[in-house]
Amino acid sequence: MICAMAIIGVIDNFIAPLSQHIGLWQFHLIRTLFALPLVAMFSLLGLGTLFPNRFWAVALRSLLVAISMLFYFSALAMMPIAQALAGLFTSPIFILLITSGIMKRRIGPWRVLAVGFGFIGIILVLQPNPADFDWSIFVPICAGFFYALGAISTRSLCSGESTVALLAGMLITLGILGAIGSITLVIFPVWQPGDEVQFFSRPWEWSMQKALPLLLLQAVGSICGVFMIIKSYQLGEPSYVSVFEYSVMIFGPVFAWFSFGQPVQGWQILGIAFIALAGIIIAVRSR
Repeated sequence: MICAMAIIGVIDNFIAPLSQHIGLWQFHLIRTLFALPLVAMFSLLGLGTLFPNRFWAVALRSLLVAISMLFYFSALAMMPIAQALAGLFTSPIFILLITSGIMKRRIGPWRVLAVGFGFIGIILVLQPNPADFDWSIFVPICAGFFYALGAISTRSLCSGESTVALLAGMLITLGILGAIGSITLVIFPVWQPGDEVQFFSRPWEWSMQKALPLLLLQAVGSICGVFMIIKSYQLGEPSYVSVFEYSVMIFGPVFAWFSFGQPVQGWQILGIAFIALAGIIIAVRSR
C-alpha cells in the first residue's frame, strides 16, 4: 500500500501540466487505450482473470469509482494536490455516515469523534472563504463521496472478484465515459478558442505530442498503483491496510512542493493531520 501511494502521489502531480494540452474526457479515453494491454498482460501472467464472476456487481462498482475519479482528476487540474487529496480522503467519513445512516449500523463515540476531526480537517485544508465562496471546493468532496460508495460496493458486492477484473472494469468504464464526453463536446462544444482553458470542458485535441509522455506515465503508473491498492485490500485486513493509504498525503504534497513549488501552509498541514487521524480512528475501531 505504501508503494502504491508513493507512485500515485507522484504521478497525480502531473495532471495539472497535462490539463494544458488535452481535456479530461480525452485523457481518460486515451489512458484506457494505453492501459488495457497492460491489464491483459497481468491476466496472462496469472495475476487474475479479466472476466468477473458477477458482471452487474463489478459494473456498478466500476461506475461509482469512475465517477469518483472524474471528480478527483478535475480537482487536480483546478487546485493544489493537497486540497484534492483532502477531499478524496473524506471517503472514510462518508463510509461511516452511509453505513450508520442508511445501513443502520451502530456507531460509537470514537467514530463520532472521528467525523468531527475529519470535518475540521476538511475546513482547514480547503479553507473556504465565506466572503468569496467558490463552489469548486465541493469537487474533491464529491470525489470522496463516490469513492466511499465504490469502497462499500467493493467490500459488499465484489469480495470474490479478481484484482485484474476490478481494475479492468474501472478502466473500461472510465474509457467509455471518456468517449461519451469527447463525442458530446464535439457535437455540443462549450469551449471556444480564447476562453480560459477548462480541463472538464476542453474539446478533443488532435495534436498530442506534448501530452503523450504524460499519458504514458499516467497509464503505467496508475495501473501499477491501483493494482497494488486492490491487492493490498485483498491480502490484508482492510481496517489495517487503509491506515497506510494516508501516506499519499505525504508523498503527493511533498513532491508538489519540491518539484512544482506548491507550498503547503501550516493550517493545511494541520488539516491533513486531522483527516488522517479521523481515517485512522475509523479504521482501528472497525477491526
